[in-house]
This record gives sequence, structure tokens and C-alpha cells, in this order.
Amino acid sequence: MVMALDGIKVLDLSRLAPGPHCSMLLADFGADVTLVEAVPGSSAKLGSVGLRRSEAADRAAAYNALGRGKKSIALNLKDDAAREIFYALVKQADVVIEGFRPGVVKRLGVDYETLARINPRIICCSISGFGQTGPYSNLVGHDINYISIGGALGVTGRPGQAPAIPVNLVADFAGGGLTAAFAICLAILAREKTGRGQNVDIGMSDGVLSLMTSAFTQFFSMGMPIRPGSMLLNGAAPFYNTYECSDGRWFSIGSIESHFYEALCRVLGTEDLLQKQFAQDEWPAMIERFAGIFKTKTADEWMAIMSQYDICAAPVLEMENVVTNEHNLARGMVVEVDSPVGKVKQIGVGPKLSDTPGKVRSTSPLIGQHTDEVLKGLGYDEGRISALREAGTVG
Repeated sequence: MVMALDGIKVLDLSRLAPGPHCSMLLADFGADVTLVEAVPGSSAKLGSVGLRRSEAADRAAAYNALGRGKKSIALNLKDDAAREIFYALVKQADVVIEGFRPGVVKRLGVDYETLARINPRIICCSISGFGQTGPYSNLVGHDINYISIGGALGVTGRPGQAPAIPVNLVADFAGGGLTAAFAICLAILAREKTGRGQNVDIGMSDGVLSLMTSAFTQFFSMGMPIRPGSMLLNGAAPFYNTYECSDGRWFSIGSIESHFYEALCRVLGTEDLLQKQFAQDEWPAMIERFAGIFKTKTADEWMAIMSQYDICAAPVLEMENVVTNEHNLARGMVVEVDSPVGKVKQIGVGPKLSDTPGKVRSTSPLIGQHTDEVLKGLGYDEGRISALREAGTVG
């Protein structure tokens, strides 16, 4: 089966979620991704245990979806001999991904300027919290900090309450990994026109702010900032909200358009509110009334009712219900993958391409699992590989 990124070779130096998510997306569509990981014990910060085959290690790797479809080699890039190995790999590669703090790849001698001299077609993608430039570039942070600077955290939650902290989806995975994968594909396309690679600078706070493009339209045009729970799309409207049901679960309503709203009111028995959809001064009372009605049935009962009519509605699925949901299963969003510990479940591939679909091809490797294979591909014999491993150059 032909895959969209067949023939694209990626070297992934990244460690934390955004970079591995980026290379997972590329691997799912056929890219040949090799993780370049630290030699076990070479970095106190990373603290990796390396290729120590055990049931626990195999199980952890099998369920590590971010590492799926990839190979792994271990190189101590502080060692000259390891850098020479990396340079040899770069000559054959298309993309290098890294997620270090700005300046680290320069100190290691694996920055874009250095690698472009070795391979002018190389595309280097740096993923960092605040980007490679600007006054925040050297600041440390995590998803919560990037969504703060990018504006997403400031518009979530309820009035008078603390911001609602989402799981690290918005910055790490959307603003970081997904944006990086998109940018890398753009750079690959551009290379077809120019013949040259380029450097890609992904700041997760930039990615978050890019996701906020539409949200800022009103502010730029009218000077009206969005506050938590203050507008139609973030909790102020009774017809675009969540309600607790009799079983303690929650149910979401998104009936913005008038015909959806009319259907909602008829199902809830609130026909007297048909002309008050956009009477914002009455929204708090309407929310309270809707809340009382939703408390009379379970989430599944409401879904059974709502699905019979033209109403934008869905239960708020808990994780255990997400992976058994009939629609998610029908869309192939929960898959079983063969692994050394048997079949394991993972989340499937999101984009559905008709001619070159993506696929979960294998589970995550152990650190350094393919070191010998990769080195032999570069012409190293077993004796030389053993000497490099003894010296701590490879693992």
C-alpha cells in the first residue's frame, strides 16, 4: 500500500510530547522515523533505562502510542564519534526534529546551519515553548504557560472562577505537534519547488495564538475582549452549554442556529422561550431552567431523545465511554496493534485519506533497539559497533 510520506526519512531528537506527537503523525502516514535518543546514563535529566528487555519495558513501549511506527537508536551527541554517525544519517535524511531549549542544538553541533552544509535539502524543525526568538525564548514552561501567553486559558472557565485548565492538548499537541507536522509537510512541498531545505521554528505559544485567530476577530474589529463564560461560544448561552443529568453525567448542547434552537425548545417543552434565544439578559434564568429539565433524565436517555430530532447535542463522554462509543469505533479511532506483549489498544489515525491512508504500523521501540541495524546500514561492522558501545558513544 502506497502511503503519503513514503520515502521521507525523519530523524527525531525530541523527547517530550510535542515532538514525538509530530513524528508520530508523520510515521502514521509512511515516513521512516528514527528516534535519536540519549545513551542510557548519559543524561541525568533524561534518566532512561534503555534496552533492558523485560515484560514491564515491553508493556510500556507497547502502550506508548507517541513512539509507534518508529525505530530507535541511542547516541551520545556530546561525543565526536556519535556526531559523525548523526551527520552520516543526516546525509540520507529529509527532516530533523528537535525539542530542546534554544541554543542546545548549536552547542551539540546539530543545528540547522551545520546540518545544511552537510545536506542542503535537510529540513530542520525546532519545537519550543516560546520559539527561537523574542524576550520569552529562553524561558522554561509547560502547556499551561503557553496557553496562558497564547490567550486560550484566559477565555476558558466560568465567570468569577479560576480558569478551567484543560489537559495538555492545546499547546503541546495542537499548537506544537500538529502545527509542526503541518509545517514540515509545507517545507517538503516547498523543497520540490526550490530544491532547498529550510529551518522551521515552532513556538507552542505561537501555535496557540494561531488557533485563536477567529476568537480575536471581534476584539480587533470592535475592541471587545472575550472573558470566561461571557459569550455565546464559551458558556454564556443556554443553548450552547453543558448540563448535568440525573445520573451525574453531563450533556452538551450546541443549538445555535434558529431551527436547531426551535427543535431544542420543543423537545424540552420550553416553547415559551422560542422568541428569547438572543435575549442575553434572560440567559442566566434560561440556563437555570434548562438545568432543571436536564436533571430529570440520564445522559443516555437525553441522547436517545435528541438524536431523533435535528438538535446539536451529545453526551460528554468520559474516557472509558469514548473508547467504546459506536461512532468512534466505526471511524477506526480505536485500533488494536500487535506488540511483544500481545495486542494493545491505541487511538487510531485521524485524517482519512481515500488513496493513501494512514496506518499504525508498529508499536514503540525500546531505547536503542535499532542501533545495530542503523549502524550496519551505514557500513559499521560488529567489532566497531561493540567498541562504540563500550565507549558509551552508542547504546
